[in-house]
Amino acid sequence: MFMRSVLTSGSCASPPLPPPPPPPGPPPIFDTETVKDEGTASRSALFAQLNQGEAITKGLRHVSDDQKTHKNPSLRAQCPSVRSPTKSHTLSPTSPKNSPQQSHAPVFELEGKKWRVEYQEDKNDLVINNTELKQVAYIFKCNKSTLQIKGKINSITIDNCKKFGLVFDNVVGIVEVINSRDIQIQVMGKVPTISINKTEGCHIYLSEESLDCEIVSAKSSEMNILIPQDGDYKEFPVPEQFKTAWDGSKLVTEPAEIVG
Repeated sequence: MFMRSVLTSGSCASPPLPPPPPPPGPPPIFDTETVKDEGTASRSALFAQLNQGEAITKGLRHVSDDQKTHKNPSLRAQCPSVRSPTKSHTLSPTSPKNSPQQSHAPVFELEGKKWRVEYQEDKNDLVINNTELKQVAYIFKCNKSTLQIKGKINSITIDNCKKFGLVFDNVVGIVEVINSRDIQIQVMGKVPTISINKTEGCHIYLSEESLDCEIVSAKSSEMNILIPQDGDYKEFPVPEQFKTAWDGSKLVTEPAEIVG
């Protein structure tokens, strides 16, 4: 009683605490009966329409023959063609596209100090005369053809040729055969080096003066060197298989002999 009188009559007493908030109301009630009644009413209306039988089509508008596209060609011409969404008419970026084979004009000319013999087909009368020591010859993509080079020239390159024949007098540098097939070379004079690289089938006819020629080959097959003997040529194959062994200080490589 004393404490209550002090709190109520004292001028310095603190104000009373606010009342606690009211308790939360009840959760909302989901009216399942109303939803059930609405779903039942919708199904009943749908069944009622289906039970009409033939009478269900009475509300449809009749389309005359002049309004049907399969009977009126003018309507088909006005309607744009629609592509099926299930079929793609775009080319796949990975699908190969057959490009037509390009045909190049044959080339036989002297360009500066370089003889260009390119894209020759079935030509067996090609001749290069009046050569100089500083000139070179580049033969590219010639097929079933033969070329004769007279005089002395610096170097000769045969690149990407098939069934091609070359006859030359003298070369002071090197004769190279690259990426070719079925090549025949005849040396009439001298040549220090002949290189064969990535070539299938190469026959080289050496002269008496060019027997000291060095043959360098890599990634090639069916190579034969023909040496003049008694007025004829004797054929010697270039080894394609090698064996390598350690002799204690270095690797030693020599042709492998295949025993049949």
